[in-house]
Amino acid sequence: MKSVQDIRVIQLIDSLEPGGAERMAITIANTFGNELPFSGLVVTRLEGSLKDTINSKVNYLFLKKKKALDFSALLRLRKFVKNNKVSVVHAHGSSYFFAVLLKFTIPSIKIFWHDHFGNRVEKSKANLPIKIASYFFSGVFTVNQELQNWALKHLKTNNIHFIPNYIEEKAIEKAVTFLKGEEGKRIVLLANLRTPKNHLLAVSAFSQSKMATLGWTLHFIGKDNLDEYSNNLKKKITAENLTEAVFIYGSCTDIQHILNQSNVGLLTSTYEGFPVTLLEYGRANILVICSNVGYCGQIIKNNETGISFESEDEKGLIQVLNEISNKPSENERLASNLNIFVNQNYSAKQVINKILVAYQKAL
Repeated sequence: MKSVQDIRVIQLIDSLEPGGAERMAITIANTFGNELPFSGLVVTRLEGSLKDTINSKVNYLFLKKKKALDFSALLRLRKFVKNNKVSVVHAHGSSYFFAVLLKFTIPSIKIFWHDHFGNRVEKSKANLPIKIASYFFSGVFTVNQELQNWALKHLKTNNIHFIPNYIEEKAIEKAVTFLKGEEGKRIVLLANLRTPKNHLLAVSAFSQSKMATLGWTLHFIGKDNLDEYSNNLKKKITAENLTEAVFIYGSCTDIQHILNQSNVGLLTSTYEGFPVTLLEYGRANILVICSNVGYCGQIIKNNETGISFESEDEKGLIQVLNEISNKPSENERLASNLNIFVNQNYSAKQVINKILVAYQKAL
């Protein structure tokens, strides 16, 4: 088994648009930049605002891939891997396909696939390519135990590990986003504007609660694709006469600064893998209200480290919102408990050690 100092690894991801998988790819690459002789980050298809969060010690490459079988991009990746003597490709999400193509040209490469997709168990047809590709995997990382159980049952490798997400130590951010609304009465929902995040539920429950009349405001931070989902959300905000109480900011990179201006972190998803958002809420020491989906229940334990409600339970969420408005001391207790829990259980050192051991077993 090779020593840690013999490991040379790249994180492979399809884009740098804000998202859980993208943020974790960068977080792992940044951590390894301080731990390993070589840490790289390769983006196949699309750059984005997260590029600014890459550590200077990370070797970066953008492939500018135009199509699924882009041989020019594959040759650029092959050259980068060869020149830097990379031994491990840590492929996140859908980038596993390009990693397998690379292995056809460099058979000695070890591929570790990192599964972030919380609804995989329900997508049997879409999983067929992954099952085939898994013959070429040296290992698999999953962000919750349900995904781990699925992988153990369906994928062609036994080196399968549940690896919890984590967040980096606080970095210096340029403060550029300033939230509207009254200080002390801000609710933030950190998630891209897309279907499983269920922003419509958040707006509907907020509207039917007494929060707006008490001066509270709701703030959506995440990529706005300007699509049907986005249009429906904006129409809902207008129809509920909430244009002065619910705000959409789009993609932002100064997340810590935003959360420092917030009092409540909300997550209303219909499904999740392991949302990094909850760790960021915890680090920011704010009260968290979260739907009980995916790994969320392992972090947000109801009335211990936050408040949970069943997915799509609008009445339950309305009740929670009404109750928190007059319980400041209880809110502080829950926020403090979550902050301690996150710092004790989701540190970089614990997670990275698990990943390195898995790499070593394959080399």
